Amino acid sequence: MWVKNLLDVCGQELKRTLSDEGVLVFFIIVPLLYPLLYAYLYSREVVHEVPVVVVDECRSATSREFLRKSDATPDLKIISYCPDMEEARNLLRRHKAYGVIHIPAEFERTLTEGRQATVNLYCDMSGMLYYKALLSGCTIVSLDMNRDIQMQRLSGLSDWEMEAMTMPIENEYVTMFNPTNGFQAFLIPAVLILVLQQTLVLGVAMLAGTEHERRRSGAIILGQEYGNPMVVLAGKGLAYLLVYGFTATIVLCFVPWLFHMPQLWQLPTLVAFIVPFLLASIFFAICISFFVRDRESCFLLFVFMSVPLIFMSGISWPTSNIPAFWKVFAQIFPSTHGVNGFALINTTGALLQDVRNESIALWIQTGVYFMLSLFIYERLYRSDKMPGAEFMMAMRARVRKDLRVAVREIKEAGEDLKKKTEKLHNRRKQDPS
Repeated sequence: MWVKNLLDVCGQELKRTLSDEGVLVFFIIVPLLYPLLYAYLYSREVVHEVPVVVVDECRSATSREFLRKSDATPDLKIISYCPDMEEARNLLRRHKAYGVIHIPAEFERTLTEGRQATVNLYCDMSGMLYYKALLSGCTIVSLDMNRDIQMQRLSGLSDWEMEAMTMPIENEYVTMFNPTNGFQAFLIPAVLILVLQQTLVLGVAMLAGTEHERRRSGAIILGQEYGNPMVVLAGKGLAYLLVYGFTATIVLCFVPWLFHMPQLWQLPTLVAFIVPFLLASIFFAICISFFVRDRESCFLLFVFMSVPLIFMSGISWPTSNIPAFWKVFAQIFPSTHGVNGFALINTTGALLQDVRNESIALWIQTGVYFMLSLFIYERLYRSDKMPGAEFMMAMRARVRKDLRVAVREIKEAGEDLKKKTEKLHNRRKQDPS
């Protein structure tokens, strides 16, 4: 019997969801379009060909070689040679360029004397990626030229001996799990998880706000449309899980594949992790939806939290540098564990035992939010002491509506009786016999 009731509740909730255009926007359209937009914006992964200007006060063969090699790197593009720093600063102010390479006049002489020379770099810090590209490009060039200068000074040695003297320990830079060392591969997995949670919360809150408005207008009497609280909550959770099972498949599997992002997950591990994340998010959304009074208030309550949740998850800022209070506060949200777990599964190919802590935390959140939702549900819809004012408002509205209908019907009946009486009276006047 309870299975039939659960399926009935699930069917009714699916019908409500599919018949509400606003909820469909948050459950289907937004989760599908937002990831595509974010992935497209970051599809170039890294910044290349950053426009820079040069102030070469040395004007020597060595300085020209340094600039030629810098311009040949994929990170930098020299667009102008300026006679002084003032003109270079003007180009930076007008955003014609985002960096300045300044070579001092004593650059060649310092190297000839066997001393350490310097090259000054100035960067527009309004974008950290510009600074990263400028520093990376010039550092690679300086290391390459350092090696060539050392080999020239070690004349008389064999190639093998010069190689050993200039680089005693050979090093190779390998970026694990992010071959392009790009922005997209590390940020988009976090955004995908956060989009699933936030759209789910907004959609469920909008449904709750609509239900609350209908109760206030007297369209629904509290408790009339509900049965066993546990069956109702389980049925609603099943309905949302069915909808978001489809949505999560598109968002977490299709979008990364479409933009050629790393995907090292194994299907059983991904399913075993995403199911508790979705359940935790569903019951978290149901729990806080009880405090939503109308459809619009959910936007004010939840949308502004998206950016803080990214930082609190620890994906864009080290968790070790987050204050203790915010670390504890972040444990409230399923996205905190969902972001870290999915990033490991998707990007590094982690197995379920590797994200055991995150998975256990999500199952605990599922249980806690289900029980909390059940407690609030009992208090609001099943208790004899409540619903109190809300119930009385609904009943009064229903009584007033019924009275208005009855008065209108009585007036219409009175007018019809009056018209019939007048017609009968006129007939008697015309035909007295």
